[in-house]
Amino acid sequence: MSVALGAPSGSMDIAFATPEMEKEENKDKKQEEADEEVEKGSETNGDADEKLSRKYSCTSVGSTDINDDDGGDDDDDDEKRAVQLGPQVPLKEQLEMDKDDESLRRWKEQLLGSVDLNDVGENPDPQVNILNLTILTPGRPDLVLPIPFIPDAKGYAFALKEGSRYHLKFSFIVSNNIVSGLRYTNTVWKTGVRVENTKVMLGTFSPQKEPYTYELEEETTPSGIFARGSYSARTKFLDDDGKVYLDMSYYFEIRKDWPTTS
Repeated sequence: MSVALGAPSGSMDIAFATPEMEKEENKDKKQEEADEEVEKGSETNGDADEKLSRKYSCTSVGSTDINDDDGGDDDDDDEKRAVQLGPQVPLKEQLEMDKDDESLRRWKEQLLGSVDLNDVGENPDPQVNILNLTILTPGRPDLVLPIPFIPDAKGYAFALKEGSRYHLKFSFIVSNNIVSGLRYTNTVWKTGVRVENTKVMLGTFSPQKEPYTYELEEETTPSGIFARGSYSARTKFLDDDGKVYLDMSYYFEIRKDWPTTS
């Protein structure tokens, strides 16, 4: 009794595989595998394309190129991104509008302090007048610089000694209305390369006759032969609405020693 290989017991109408059939079957399997590889590659490329697209869309909004020597103008970008909150309302009118909101009225009264509403006038636009910049250095007299700066014979607004500790103090007056989100920005270049980009939020200030003063944190001037020389700078004061109250460009110098006083 002979048994046919490959034919399970109890099976009906099973045909035996010939060499030609095996070749055709192998050919179909290879084609299916090739089709699967193509499909997988398409899916992989699709994911890669999607990731690449997301990467570009992410970096193209609000990014800064760190290899850009001049750094562009971040302050101008801040002005463009400023949220427009609608037209300003005179201070007297604001208080009248908020008289029924107890918490808001108390907050504004606390912010205003001892402001005489008879002195604020009807102008709805806040005004900030930057009076002067003072450079404070340990062991040296304070250097008070009226704004705008008056350059010396070499064109420098001031000179600092290398490796010296100092900090800046600004004096300013706010009038007409509350200024919201007043901030200070300062960008410094040396030989066309940006070496500093400072942004400091000063806060919200109510109008008053007496000037405000604001002192920045202590810093140290760079030192060494490559640190000495001429620097250019641009200082700005602006608020949350992007309104600019001071935009001033000037030159200063870092020297080996302090300049002699006359």
